[in-house]
Amino acid sequence: MIMNDLSQSTRGTLYVVPTPIGNLEDITLRALRVLKEAHFVAAEDTRHTKKLLTHFDIHPAELFSYREHNSREAGAKIIALLEQGRSGAVVSDAGMPAISDPGLTIVVDLVKLGYPMVVLPGPNALLTALVGSGLSTEAFSFHGFLDRQAKWRRAALEFLKMRPETLVFYESPHRIHKSLADMHAIFGDRQVVIAKELTKVHERYVRGRLSEWNTLLSPDATRGEMVVLIEGMTAAPVSQEMSNSASIEGESIAQHVNRLMDEGLDKKEAMREVAKARGMSRRAVYQTLLLQE
Repeated sequence: MIMNDLSQSTRGTLYVVPTPIGNLEDITLRALRVLKEAHFVAAEDTRHTKKLLTHFDIHPAELFSYREHNSREAGAKIIALLEQGRSGAVVSDAGMPAISDPGLTIVVDLVKLGYPMVVLPGPNALLTALVGSGLSTEAFSFHGFLDRQAKWRRAALEFLKMRPETLVFYESPHRIHKSLADMHAIFGDRQVVIAKELTKVHERYVRGRLSEWNTLLSPDATRGEMVVLIEGMTAAPVSQEMSNSASIEGESIAQHVNRLMDEGLDKKEAMREVAKARGMSRRAVYQTLLLQE
C-alpha cells in the first residue's frame, strides 16, 4: 500500500498525479501504482477520470470531484480523509494538476498545514510544446490562459512585450484568433508556434509569423485547447535605440516609420515609437505621414 513517504505521522499522504494529455501510453508506472493503491481519487471531472481509470482496470474506493468551483468544500473533504490516515490522489483531466488546472488550492493548504504530499513527474503540455516548438528553451516564461476580457488581455501582453525569453500561453479555440490578433498588435511581427492535439494522432505544430495570425489556423482546425509560443524580444528596445539622436538624423518621419516596420514592428507600434523618439504626439506623426505619402 501507499506509504507516508514524507512523514511519520498517522496522517495520509496526498499524491499529485499527472495524467496523459492525449496518448494514454504516456502515463507512468508509478502513477498507475499510486492510483491503484489510493483510498480516494479527487478528480477535475469524475466522468473523464473514470474512463482513464477503467481503461487501466483501476477502481478506487472513492472517486469525487475536485474543481475550481468546489475547491473549498472538496479540499476540506481531502483534509478530513488525510486526517483519518487515508492516502489519495488528486488529478486533473489532462497533464499536471495545479498548472492552469485545479489542484493549486489544495497544494497551498497542505503546505500551510504541514500535511504529507508527494508530486509525481509526468505528462505536461507546456514543456512538451516548448521542446517541440524549435524556439529558445534557454529561458521561457509561462502565462497560462489570457484573460477573456480584451482590455485585461491586452494589458497583460503590453506588460510582457519587452521580455526577451520565449513566452508560452494556453488558449482555447474560441479565443485563439482574438489573442493572436492582440499579440500581433502589441508584440509586432514575431515567430509564433501553435501546438495542437499534443501526443494524439493528429498532433500538429503550426509555425509562422504573428502577421499571419488570421490565416495560420483554418476555421475547422481550431478545436481543443492549444499551446501558443512566441519568440521573445530579440532586439534592444526601440525607444532606447531611438534615444540616440544620430540614429534619426537626416531621416524623414516616413522613412523612420518604414525602417521600424522593416525591423518587425507593425505600423501602429512604429508610429508610437517614432512619436516617443521625436517628442511628438502619435496624431502628429500620423498627420505628417499623410502629407509625406
